[in-house]
Order: sequence, then C-alpha cells, then structure tokens
Amino acid sequence: MNVLLTGGAGYIGSHIARALQAAGHRCVAYDSLVSGHAQSLRCELVVADAADPGALRQALRKHRIDVVIHLAAFIEAGESVANPDKYFRNNTVASLTLLEAMRDCGVTKMVFSSTAAVYGRPRRLPIGEDDPLEPINPYGASKLCVELMLPAFAAAYGMGFVSLRYFNVAGADPAGDIGEAHDPETHLIPSILRVPLGRRESISIFGDDYDTPDGTCVRDYVHVCDLSDAHVLAVGAIKPGQVGVYNLGNGEGFSVREVVETCRNVTGHKIPANVVPRRAGDPPRLVASSQRAMKELGWKPRFPELAAIVAHAWAWHQSHPDGYA
Repeated sequence: MNVLLTGGAGYIGSHIARALQAAGHRCVAYDSLVSGHAQSLRCELVVADAADPGALRQALRKHRIDVVIHLAAFIEAGESVANPDKYFRNNTVASLTLLEAMRDCGVTKMVFSSTAAVYGRPRRLPIGEDDPLEPINPYGASKLCVELMLPAFAAAYGMGFVSLRYFNVAGADPAGDIGEAHDPETHLIPSILRVPLGRRESISIFGDDYDTPDGTCVRDYVHVCDLSDAHVLAVGAIKPGQVGVYNLGNGEGFSVREVVETCRNVTGHKIPANVVPRRAGDPPRLVASSQRAMKELGWKPRFPELAAIVAHAWAWHQSHPDGYA
C-alpha cells in the first residue's frame, strides 16, 4: 500500500517508515521539519504543514495514498499547560483538516497516533482501553478530541481507523543510524544519557515520596521498534466504518530510579542523580495493558527488557552525540 506519514521525519515516524518499507509498503513522509529530520528517512519527503489543506490534498492525490498514519503533533504536556491554544490548533484543528482532506480525496483509512495522556490519573493498573478518559493537561485533551472525531467520520463517511495509545516510547533502531534527537530534550532516557556524553553534569529526579516501591514515579517503556511493528499490523487491521483502539506499552512499569540504574549499568558511568521537588501533574504510576493489541493485532514486543531499550538508545547517542546535526 501507499502510506502517507504525517510527522514522518520525526523520531517515531522515521522508525515506522523503516518498518513499513521492510514489510513491502511504499512510504511518503509528510513533515514541516519544525522538529523532524530529513536525514532520518529513506523514503520520499513532502515538506509541508499538516494544517495546510491544499498541500494535504495534493500529496494524497499525487502519491495515490491508500492509508494515512497521522503522527504530526506537539507532545510536551508541560508546554501545553502554558500554551493550550498552540496544542488545540496544531493537534486537534489540523487533524480535522486532515480528515476533511482524506474524505475529499477518497482516502478512507487512518492509523492515529494517540497517547496514554488521554487517561489522566488512572483509577486502576494496568490501564485498559475501556478505562475512563480523563486527561489532566491540554496535550492529552487535544488528542482525545481527535479520538472523539473518529467514530463520527467512520459513521458518516465509512472511513476506518485504528487509534494507538502510546505509553513511554524509547530506544532506537538496533542498526544505530536513527534515533531520538529532540531540542530541547525532555524525555527521561535520552536526558539521562546526556550525562555520560558530557552534555550535562547530573540528572534530576522529580520527587522520591510517591506511593511506589522506591518513591519515584513508575512508567511503562515501549521500544520504538516494537511500536513501529504495531503500526505495520494496524495498517492491515483497519475496517471500514469502525474504530479500533489499542494501548501500546510494555505491560511492566519501571521507576525513575530503576531507569537511572539501568543507564548506569549500560554505560558504565556513575550518572549523578539529584532529587528535586515533584512536578505538578505527574501521576505516580502509568502502566498499560496491551493484551488487546497482542490478541487482536498479533503484536508481540521484541525488545521488552529495559536494558535492551537503553542499550539501543545508548548506541545511537554515542555515534550521534549531536543528533542529526
């Protein structure tokens, strides 16, 4: 199939493109390059904004697109609190623009990149897809707004969707030539790895008084290549007039201290860590149940171990200390 990936030059998009190509699909990345990297791609790239209706229609028609994987979004929860308009405009309104363009061009299939942030503070663990959707920041709310659009477009126009709710994505392709390169970097594992690279002196642990085994927040980490495999499976699982929803996580939580210690073991560096006050809005635990994805999509993570996730990330950062610069 011909697949258009909005945000395809980003960290996740570049890995998904590679997985799709390995499965025999033709990929076209559609990216504004505000935060994406053309160097990460081995497929055609359309440089345009996902909010541009004319450019979207041109790309969909020119490349005879069969299915869209919609990844383009701003993703920083903290920033979304300070600038909610930016997030609703880019994540929600632009997604509506894309849906309208797809409808007008006869493209009826989409895989939507959603997030665990739609759950907010979970009432139980592990989190299931049918648990309450109660986002606690505009980022999560902006993604939930799109999820609420999908059933309406499915019912009205016969379009089919799969919505994938990501937990903490980490790691890099084992080949070591593509990986995570954000500026500024806010994700935990690459932030920790900046210490042995000599790019920062220590790592901050935001709170050690949570109701968790070691007092630090627990998160569910999924390898970016496993996440990419799920998208390949999702492309083949889209059904007309229906919306499938799947969590993508490891099913196992790791505390911040466990992640720091794993990074120490993998890198052989002491990595000083300092406890600082909690950040507002951090839930103590976020752990996914991905049983539905395993049962219905046939998804099986290849790299569930935290050590493997960190080792692949470390190989990338060692060989690309300045990212794609």
